Formats: sequence, structure tokens, C-alpha cells
Amino acid sequence: MLKNKEIKMKEEIVIAGFGGQGVLSMGKILAYAALMNDLEVTWMPSYGPEQRGGTANVTVILSDEAISSPIVDSYDTAVILNQQSLDKFESHINPGGTLIYDPYGIHRKPTRTDIKIVAVNAMDATIELGNAKGYNMILLGALLKLKRVVSLDDVLRGLKKALPERHHHLIPANEAAILKGMSLV
Repeated sequence: MLKNKEIKMKEEIVIAGFGGQGVLSMGKILAYAALMNDLEVTWMPSYGPEQRGGTANVTVILSDEAISSPIVDSYDTAVILNQQSLDKFESHINPGGTLIYDPYGIHRKPTRTDIKIVAVNAMDATIELGNAKGYNMILLGALLKLKRVVSLDDVLRGLKKALPERHHHLIPANEAAILKGMSLV
């Protein structure tokens, strides 16, 4: 399904928003899921000293071949959670790439015409689910539906790896949020 020896796969992804929105966690879970699918992975976070409320982003590269560098200037896919990140990363998406964003808090919509743009009402879905911590998982679900780079089963295994064991009881709620995100696209 995901890794076919005849087809080469490489996906360069940036996930960006405010600290506290689960940007780094989303990237880490995606990276763990890819590792469990025997893919090569880089995970490179970037955040300010503010930790919560400041900007944060993570670059995740998934490939079925060795990755030469974790540093890239352009991306195949961007998952954007705030206006500052949209302003910064929209122009760095490769032509033909994908931009996934939550329109909540975005006052200037994306303008590119050479990429696929998908609005996901993740904040509304978060409120509907009654799971404030599920926001990033809803967006991860949308990403998984649009870009089948890893399976849902691998993501759930990645969640077990990324979450401390004392939080494993939250995995069903996270799975529900991922499935909700998948249903929105």
C-alpha cells in the first residue's frame, strides 16, 4: 500500500503554527509512523524560546531511500495552522504541491494557483468532538487522507511511541480525531 519497491517515494512536509497547537507532536507522530513502515525519516523542529504562543514548525521528510539532508527550502506539502505560518511558507510549496490549512484565524486566504489548497475546519471539528487536544490530530487525519504516506495503523502505533504510557488512555480519542479529520476532506 505505502511502500512499493518499483515506485520511489519521497515527501517533504512542513507543519507550522503557534507553540501549543501540537505542531511538533504531529510531526513526531508522523515520523514514528513512517519508521514503523520501514521508511527513512528526518524530523527537524524549529521554535522560538516562547514555547507556547510563539511560532513553531517542524520539517518531516519521509523517503524509501536515504535522505541526504534534513534541511530543505521547498516542500511537497504544508500543514498550516496560523496566518504567520501561511505568510512564511505558502511561497515555499513546490508547484503541484499541497497546502492544508485551518481557516480559523486566517485573515488572508492562500492565493497560489499552482498548488492544491485544502481548507480543513479543524477548530470547528475540535469543538464538535469536545476534545481540545485533538486539534492537531484532526489536521493529521486530513494529511493522511490527502497524502497516503503512512497508514492509520502505523500512526496509532506512532502515538503509542510518542505518548508517555500514562497517556495511552487518550489514544482512542486521538484516533477519533484523526478519523474526523479524514472525513473532512
